[in-house]
Amino acid sequence: MSLFKARDWWSTILGEKEEFDQGCLCVADVDNSGSGQDKIIVGSYMGYLRIFNPHPVKPGDGVQPEDLLLEVQLREPILQVEVGKFVSGTEGLHLAVLHCRKLCVYAVSGTLGNVEHGNQYQIKLMYEHNLQRTACNMTYGPFGGVKGRDLICIQSMDGMLMLFEQESYAFGRFLPGFLLPGPLTYNSRTDSFITVSSCRQVESYKYQVLAFATDADERQESEQQKLSSGKRLAVDWVLNIGEQALDICVVSFNQAVSSVFVLGERNFFCLKDNGQIRFMKKLDYSPSCFIPYCSVKEGTINTLIGNHGKMLNVYQDVTLKWATQLPHIPVSVKVANLQDLKGVIVTLSDNGHLQCSYLGTDPSLFQAPRVDSREINYEEFNAEMKELQKIIKEATKTQDILPKSEKHRDLIVTAEVSPDLDAESQAIDSEVKAEAVPSVTVKITIQSRVTAQKPNLAVCVQAPLAVTCDQFVFDDLEPDSSETVVLSVFLKENCSPSELEGNCVVSYSTPTELNPEGIPKVAQCNFRLPLRLICFPAQSSKAANHKLTIDTNKPPISFLTIFPDFVDPSEDDQANVLGFQFLTGSKTTLLASKTSQRYRIQSDQLEDLWLITKELMLRLEEHFKKQNCKDFACTFSGSIPLQEYFELIDRHFELRLNAEKFQELLSERAVQFRAIERRLLTRFKDKTPAPLQHLDTLLEGTFREMLKEEMVATLSEDVTV
Repeated sequence: MSLFKARDWWSTILGEKEEFDQGCLCVADVDNSGSGQDKIIVGSYMGYLRIFNPHPVKPGDGVQPEDLLLEVQLREPILQVEVGKFVSGTEGLHLAVLHCRKLCVYAVSGTLGNVEHGNQYQIKLMYEHNLQRTACNMTYGPFGGVKGRDLICIQSMDGMLMLFEQESYAFGRFLPGFLLPGPLTYNSRTDSFITVSSCRQVESYKYQVLAFATDADERQESEQQKLSSGKRLAVDWVLNIGEQALDICVVSFNQAVSSVFVLGERNFFCLKDNGQIRFMKKLDYSPSCFIPYCSVKEGTINTLIGNHGKMLNVYQDVTLKWATQLPHIPVSVKVANLQDLKGVIVTLSDNGHLQCSYLGTDPSLFQAPRVDSREINYEEFNAEMKELQKIIKEATKTQDILPKSEKHRDLIVTAEVSPDLDAESQAIDSEVKAEAVPSVTVKITIQSRVTAQKPNLAVCVQAPLAVTCDQFVFDDLEPDSSETVVLSVFLKENCSPSELEGNCVVSYSTPTELNPEGIPKVAQCNFRLPLRLICFPAQSSKAANHKLTIDTNKPPISFLTIFPDFVDPSEDDQANVLGFQFLTGSKTTLLASKTSQRYRIQSDQLEDLWLITKELMLRLEEHFKKQNCKDFACTFSGSIPLQEYFELIDRHFELRLNAEKFQELLSERAVQFRAIERRLLTRFKDKTPAPLQHLDTLLEGTFREMLKEEMVATLSEDVTV
């Protein structure tokens, strides 16, 4: 409804991909013009500082070039901007900009222009403070009851309040029981600072207590912001609100009672100066920002509360008076006097949507056009419908809405794994400590039905497996052409892989009339490597540390049938018992029960059970699939060996720590070794011979220690792979 939408008076989008938050917006007569008109000051996390003075010709106009008085990019992100009497010797307003590690105070001034471009504005740095701690937010006011000037208090991320008496640093004090920083404000009536702690309670601290808690005579001038010893900081009053707070505001109007407003995550509190609750309002939405302002009714205070539903609610104490829709989620809201218009609502979103609006009931000028009454020609409509359906049918025929079948694909890639191992191993630079490292040949064929531009083939296998060549680049393939490559797969590192599967991916482009460069496409296929690639038959073992039992719903199958590549047909004792010797040195035994439908896998190492278990399940499924048996199932009813699994993780972590420790020792020894070498070189170059003072012995000992630590570190890294 247009009645409940905020009336756009002036708006703009600030920058591109910039971020803003609660403290990035401020309204004040920052240039001391004396006209009573506020300027809009906006700082962003990208370091941009902008000052606006909106002058729309009519409500709803966008930003004009002369509306932007000043735009400068500072070197650091801007956390908060405030305007106050921050410079000594003058009561003029100055701009305070808070960065992560710096506080800067600027003077904003304008020069009258003699041409149509208008006045020129610039900022001048009056002073700055480099912060020893990372800042979070700040507040200002006449601390201690000073007249004609404002002091600044900055809250750091670790809970320290740093107070500045304009150009000089005063003192710093840690808040007791601090965990995370909260909103901070100053109450001039009680001369105290009010914040909300991580304990979800509002806390008030007197300025005098803060001042006397720190011994100013003992602080060092060179490190003015370091905390010195002092008395324990005592809280003035505490109120538990039971939730985190988004913002705190202290207001004092002539016709209203002085109050402290706290906006929580689900509630809105109004407190007296002594911490007692005047009233509270439970909110049925998630608020994002708020600001109290003067009410026309005596004894009450109006409050604007923005929420994440893009709404701005107006409350008179606890009574909802108006609700208006915004085009964005506000993170900060202010009330300003702009161009003789009092009470303009200024809102800022997190992505830089700055809007000046007002609450009104301007009627909508839109009128629905009159519909021409005419008779409907159904025959003409039916003919048009048939024509459109024909166009849609022809369009859907040429589009790849569903994936094509194998024989209709533009490019097909297939991988064929040799059933036998290579007669001569193709293993290259293998780290396996076995007598012979086998390899298996994989033949990959690419068949193209269309023109394929820039085809590239990538072959991936699970580490520690490796291929002799994993990248192939071909010339453009013509229609109905093919390419074939041959490669070998082998075990490169001295550990067992987790999978015996590989993947082939071909990337290519197919040109079209609209896109001669080609549409990028991908074709892929998987292949399965033989178990003989990583292990060979061995004598079975009866005893083992780890055992796993698999239950099936079919009678056990002889290993002569499902493991013909590991069983010798002349040996009948291998029909139910089979041993596997891994190339890495470990051994696993597979047993089939003669009386029950169970299989047992056992090994001295827990990690070796997986590959044999998976291979057994795959071969059983293939066997029963050939017999057209569809109800075959494998189950595991035992307890999951989590304890052994966690022990492996702990052992792996311990080896990682040892590897890092020995790497550090090796670096220290290397530094020592180079220092001794420099000393020896200096002695050898000296024209006057001097005794070596056992430097040669120290050099030899350091070299031995380096070799030893390098060997231990390499061994630890190999084990953790």
